[in-house]
Amino acid sequence: MKFAERVRQIELSGIRKIFEAAGQGSINLGLGQPDFDTPLEIKDAAIAAIKGGKTGYTPGIGIPELRAAICKKFQRENGLAYKPDQLIVTSGASEALHIVMQALVEGGEKVLCPDPGFVSYMSLATLANARPVSVPLTGTFHVNIERAKDLMDGARLFILNSPSNPTGAVESKESIRAIVEYADDKGVTVVSDEVYEHFIYGKKHWSAAQFGENVVTINATSKTYAMTGWRLGYLAASAEIVSECLKVHQYCQACATSISQYAALAAYEGDQRPVAAMREEYRVRRDILCNGLVELGFDLPVPEGAFYAFVPMEPSVTQKIIDAGIVIVPGSAFGKKAPGFARFSYATSRENLQTALDRISSVVR
Repeated sequence: MKFAERVRQIELSGIRKIFEAAGQGSINLGLGQPDFDTPLEIKDAAIAAIKGGKTGYTPGIGIPELRAAICKKFQRENGLAYKPDQLIVTSGASEALHIVMQALVEGGEKVLCPDPGFVSYMSLATLANARPVSVPLTGTFHVNIERAKDLMDGARLFILNSPSNPTGAVESKESIRAIVEYADDKGVTVVSDEVYEHFIYGKKHWSAAQFGENVVTINATSKTYAMTGWRLGYLAASAEIVSECLKVHQYCQACATSISQYAALAAYEGDQRPVAAMREEYRVRRDILCNGLVELGFDLPVPEGAFYAFVPMEPSVTQKIIDAGIVIVPGSAFGKKAPGFARFSYATSRENLQTALDRISSVVR
């Protein structure tokens, strides 16, 4: 059987492999999924949409009410003046990333990806027949700005992820401005993945589009409102970019799920206090996990955002922890430069985190 070479070049997600192989009684610190339930008013809006017969196709670009609500969110939270026709509502941020790659990249062009970085970036670039290129990070997992500048000649896209999955790093205003402005000088489009924007501890989130028009902003309800399974994301960009991305979206997806769109409308127009409560709980959990790991002898940068700790450790230690019934993801899943790390998700209960630390103590001491 002959398969497309671009597909043969990629592998199944390392995160999914670990998660699906977990045994009974394992503590899952592997999957990036909030353990909170979707807020009730969001679920009620979805039920009302079903009962109201809003179960057919929607406009491909997304229902007008939701796009208007997202524009208000951008203005209120990010200081960005997007218009509804500058948005596409997608089936999660994953689809948004896919259609951007398909619409903007020609075969063989460079796509600059953080390394370590989210598992999808390099694979999606490969599926677009592009050439993914690693962008090195500093010792605290921030983008190495000077090295990033060196790589921009001849590049088509620069993938920026702040707060970062898997590292938890949050880029500064100065760094994001420098990336966007230098990319603009080089004719490079910045794709800014901001799905963890609300989970930052002691720093401030800066949207890349605040500093230039050469930016595609990608976000989702998945993490912010504990809606991972609803598969609802979006991209925002210039009308020119949106019109080309819409072609890909139209043929691969048609439209995002109607029910999820009405649920997302309720999320953006409703009470935002649950988001703040989740952020505070994640902060507490971060401290439990990181302080516990330090007491066990691990040396790690404290995550500034998201809900992951990226911990330096030998692969043999990572395997011992997995064998002890704790699901963590080997760093090799996140790029070429991370085999000596492991990602821990603290999107689980305090009790699970403490039990996991007790198990780790038994295998590393």
